[in-house]
Amino acid sequence: MSLSDRRHADAPAALGAATPGTTDAHKTRKGLTRRETLLSGAAIAIAATVPASLATLSAPGQALANGMTPPNIVYIIADDLGWADVGFHGSDIQTPNLDKLAETGARFEEFYTQPMCTPTRAAFLTGRYPLRYGLQTGVIPSPGSYGLALDEVLLPEVMKDAGYKTALVGKWHLGHAKVDYWPKQRGFDSFYGALVGEIDHFKHSSHGVKDWYRDNAPLEETGFDNSLFGDEAARVVERHDPASPLFLYLAFTAPHTPFQAPEDYLDRYKHIADENRRAYAAMISVLDDGIGKVVAALEKRGMRDNTLIVFHSDNGGVRSSLFAGDSKVGGGLPADNGPYRDGKGTLYEGGTRVAALANWPGRIKPGKVAGMVHVVDMFPTLVAIAGAALGKNKPLDGMNLWPALSEGQPSPRKELVYNVDPLAGAVRKDNWKLVWKASLPPKLELFDLSADPSEAIDLAAKDTDKVRELQDWITRLAGEMAPPLLILDAVRLTFQAPPVTADPSALFNLGD
Repeated sequence: MSLSDRRHADAPAALGAATPGTTDAHKTRKGLTRRETLLSGAAIAIAATVPASLATLSAPGQALANGMTPPNIVYIIADDLGWADVGFHGSDIQTPNLDKLAETGARFEEFYTQPMCTPTRAAFLTGRYPLRYGLQTGVIPSPGSYGLALDEVLLPEVMKDAGYKTALVGKWHLGHAKVDYWPKQRGFDSFYGALVGEIDHFKHSSHGVKDWYRDNAPLEETGFDNSLFGDEAARVVERHDPASPLFLYLAFTAPHTPFQAPEDYLDRYKHIADENRRAYAAMISVLDDGIGKVVAALEKRGMRDNTLIVFHSDNGGVRSSLFAGDSKVGGGLPADNGPYRDGKGTLYEGGTRVAALANWPGRIKPGKVAGMVHVVDMFPTLVAIAGAALGKNKPLDGMNLWPALSEGQPSPRKELVYNVDPLAGAVRKDNWKLVWKASLPPKLELFDLSADPSEAIDLAAKDTDKVRELQDWITRLAGEMAPPLLILDAVRLTFQAPPVTADPSALFNLGD
């Protein structure tokens, strides 16, 4: 049995997980395409794992026809948050609202994202690894001309088909060069925030260019962006018509660089001597207060008991200036990833294992969710909870985790792909993780995460069979992956741009 086959055998709740090496052209013996077979199986899996109380919500629009409303969903992503920089992981940074959600909800012990921002957001909204559609390398830069492939069906589109009202508040970072890539054209009924990856938090600009929108129109507005995001998200809840369920995606830009915060928040952390750490902590408190406003709005509207809230960071905290963003950062980098190695931009645990929780009163058992969870799992899980339907989307890499969430059971996931691109790859099977730096000079590292979660002991030389097994898996994935769009765009910018020439008039200023 191949690694791919074992993956699906180990994950009975998998929803249409893509099988390496298959395409829609590959037919099954009954004449169905592999994609159709997987999607039909996904529908069965969803039906089997939705709890009885939600069984009547199994078809789009059926709940509304029966006078019932599927749950509201508020999905919150922080930007470059360190694993240890929340109160429920022992931080001195004040996050009382997140702490309460963690205490009364489920805390994920091993929640994984992609190593950087754009790939994680794409993985969440597609339920598919970014290597499938060319977003596995880096992030979409400010001059980037590409975006998340337009033939990918996104989660808000599926939610809309199920009768949801969809809203995005905050950061997009999945394409800005063409309006076709923008949120309003990708399934969101409303959008408020920034399109690119990093903005000045007060000026709302990137490289001096304004990047602040409401829906498809530029917006002139003053204020600290993350405070505005919290206020706007609360207004979305306050103005929502409860006749339809709400899917609210709240994507903060905190605590991403530049390290800036309002003075009153900086004053909360006068005891922190390091300026970067003080501003970083203040930004996290702004984020936490914004979440508190959303929860209060839900409670005021009587929506809280029927609302699932999910929170996590888009990647680990920044530990290398190479991945700090466009802003020049003087001094030390303030993020704390706890016991985990390195940070954002790397394939180590510190770059990919993030603080995460889910909270739904009376539906999610408080406690810890053991076992691996990947951000791609959120797509099929939310689809199942919402009673939405698969069918338009491509084969998923994610699996439905609702049984684990609702019953406090371990995640059924047994393996995952951290990332694969032309320069490096990393995969995990059970507790074994291989990190393969393929660019020269190459390097292979094998870790037993059950005994060594900090990745301090490389076992590659001691277990060459396991290295070969996992290396073969990465090689197969590399052979199937789409070309990285960042590299293609870099080639375009390098070799297809007009020449840069000196001004001839400068010659007159030169001496003989």
